[in-house]
This record gives sequence, structure tokens and C-alpha cells, in this order.
Amino acid sequence: MRKLVFGAIAAVFALAGVPSYAQQQYSIATGGTGGVYYPLGGGMANVLTQSLPGFAFTAEVTGGSVDNLKLIGSGKPYVSFTMADAALNALQGEDKFKGNKIPVMTLAVLYPNTMHVVTTEATGITKMADLKGKRVSTGSPGSATEVMAFRVIEAAGLDRDKDMHRERLGVAESVNAIKDGKIQAFFWVGGIPTSAVTDLGATPGVKLKILDIADLTEKMNQKYGPLYAKGTIKAGSYPGLDKDVQIVDVWNLLVAHKDMPEQVAYDIVKTIFEKKPQLVTVHKAAEDINLEYQTKDRTPLPWHPGAAKYLKEKGVTVN
Repeated sequence: MRKLVFGAIAAVFALAGVPSYAQQQYSIATGGTGGVYYPLGGGMANVLTQSLPGFAFTAEVTGGSVDNLKLIGSGKPYVSFTMADAALNALQGEDKFKGNKIPVMTLAVLYPNTMHVVTTEATGITKMADLKGKRVSTGSPGSATEVMAFRVIEAAGLDRDKDMHRERLGVAESVNAIKDGKIQAFFWVGGIPTSAVTDLGATPGVKLKILDIADLTEKMNQKYGPLYAKGTIKAGSYPGLDKDVQIVDVWNLLVAHKDMPEQVAYDIVKTIFEKKPQLVTVHKAAEDINLEYQTKDRTPLPWHPGAAKYLKEKGVTVN
């Protein structure tokens, strides 16, 4: 009886000209509420739901990239935000995915994620070596912030367990903890501006400090492959940030399971690019969702055939 009911519903949609995969529900795995993934994912969910008849997309709060990739591996209908380095680990079954390869593919290259090593002038911390003996948050469990933080710490010649007292907090929790004096610094990988960091910089009596770490980029790439690039947080990006900060960037990706139907992947990617102006109103990081960034050197993953089909129509060949 249940199959007959679903069959009848499918027939109705077919007569109405709605694609056969209609009435599917997808979750967009994002991150914590204080970062960029969540608000941008919410904007994507709204745009996709409004644009694709019969589909319902919802943004889901998660621990971040690692959790998101594991959700892809569950086989459930997920579209996920992730950083490129965590995605490569998932594809290869390494690090937090040891023994559990995830068949994940790229839908789109989004925007560069920036490593912030955040403190305040009151702590006296001015360089990575000053983190010795301090209480530091390296990101929430299940986040790519934690993955990249460990690599930055290693490249700086520090031991993440012996040289600091380590907490595992999301960006919003880290900001609250540094305000309360419970930690002296925290790592965060996200778009610019990240609302939680903006909040810290705008706090009365607080002078924001973000450490220069660009000199560690080469060491990170020597060990983990060409995943990272030198970048800049420009003066004025956050309240109280009165000079440029040289940092390390890594690209953000929108990904899906390899078994996502090609037409679904095509429609998702097409909608995101065509509705980009609406996404920019949600968060300015969406300004970097450009066809020119859809290149093999920005993602270590294979491209989903549906995404590749759309990009080829736009004159971009990725496979």
C-alpha cells in the first residue's frame, strides 16, 4: 500500500512537470552558530527550497567539517560545508577518518577560510611561541578548525599537548571564555568577518589581537600537500584591528556523496551560482563563490558529475 501511495504521488508530480526526484528532503551540514557556515548554509537552504520545486532543504548546526563529512558518509541525504584539508583526509581515510574512507565529491569551491589565532593585547601574547603555558582553545571536537590548528601548532614547533593547556571550544564559546579570562587565546578557521570575532573586537575595554602566522604555510604544505596559501586579514576587518595580519588560508568546499543523483547535483550547483546575489545579502563571504575559482588546484576531491556538467556549460572544465 505504501509503495502504491508513493507511486501515485510520483505520477502526480510527473504530470505536473516536476522532476522525478521531487519531494526529497536534504540537510545542509554547516557548523556552529558563531561562524560563517551556519548563516550561509541557512541562506542556501532557503534559496534552494524556493528554487527547486518539491525539494526541502534545512540548515543543520554541527561541530564543523569533520562531523559534516561523517554525515556524508552515513549515506543520508546531506550536502555539507567542509574545508579542503579535512575533505582530503576523509577521501583517503586518514587522521580522524582512519580506516573509514568517505566517497565524497566536490559540488563547488566556495570561499577561502582564514586561520585566526585570536587573543587580546592584555594577555601579552604576540607570537605563536607565546602560547607556551597558556590556556588555549583549538576548536570544537569534530571541526576542521581543530585539524588545522594542530597543523599550525606543529609547524610552529610546539607540542599541542605538552606546551599548552588545551580546551576544545567552538568560536562563540571561545569568545565567551576569553572575555571571562578562562582562556588566553583561541584558534578559529572561518570567513571574514566571523560574527563571534567581531563581537570580541567590539567589547568595551578589549583590544583584539590576531597573530601573524603566514610564515608557517610552507612547512604545512611540505607535510600535508599544497592545501594552504598565504593570506591577509586586512586592517579594519574587525573592530580594533588597526593593521593587516598575515595568515594562512584554506579553501571551503560544498560537497556531497558520490551517489547523489547527477541531476540533483546539477540543480543545486546551478541554483547556487544563479542565486549568488541573494546569498551575498546573507553573508559577504558568498562574494567569493565565482566560476573562476572552480579549479582542480582549489579542491583535492574529484568533482561530482552533476557539478562538472553545469560548469562545462559555463565554459569551465574540471574533469
